[in-house]
Amino acid sequence: MVLSSTNASLATMNQTETDNEHRHRLLDGMANAVAANGYANTTIADIVKQAGVSRRTFYEHFATKQQCFIALYEAAALHALKVLRTAIDPAHDWHTQLEQAMSAYLAALAQNPVLLRTLFIEIWGLGEEGLAVRRRINEEIAGFMLKVVNAKGPGQPGQPLSADIAMAVVGGINELVLQAIERNRVHALQEIVTPALQLIRAVT
Repeated sequence: MVLSSTNASLATMNQTETDNEHRHRLLDGMANAVAANGYANTTIADIVKQAGVSRRTFYEHFATKQQCFIALYEAAALHALKVLRTAIDPAHDWHTQLEQAMSAYLAALAQNPVLLRTLFIEIWGLGEEGLAVRRRINEEIAGFMLKVVNAKGPGQPGQPLSADIAMAVVGGINELVLQAIERNRVHALQEIVTPALQLIRAVT
């Protein structure tokens, strides 16, 4: 009985690992397909070909191309957020922490210019589900900013940063990123660090 239970647990773990691998491959396949063709011209056949899996495997994870794209957007955004958080060094004052984090965040975004353009622009046309995931990511970035700026320590700002103002700052930074995309200057995203920090300092 114990052996049977153990075998069942191992089988479940192996299936979970396989599912996770297939999902990861599908997201990579989606990223490669939209980078090559653009979202509008990408088909599910393109995605599964890039991923090296079957169409049936695609539908085991996603109901539509749109759903897969939204999952890719969320995965890419969460990766950038992880970079943002990892760049923080509490030994420094909040100005330096934000400068380091913002620089690392923008560098992560700039790694794949074609994909960045697709993610930032196409997400607006994917209905309520797309806007909802975009909102969640923006709220996480705003929450991160609140935590860093309002933390007690050297260089404490004169007044606390509010949640509404933090969200307004995130919106402003997103507009600067979109402007860089439209001007084909994704390679120069680091130029946004200075105005972004000036904006944060102006409201604290």
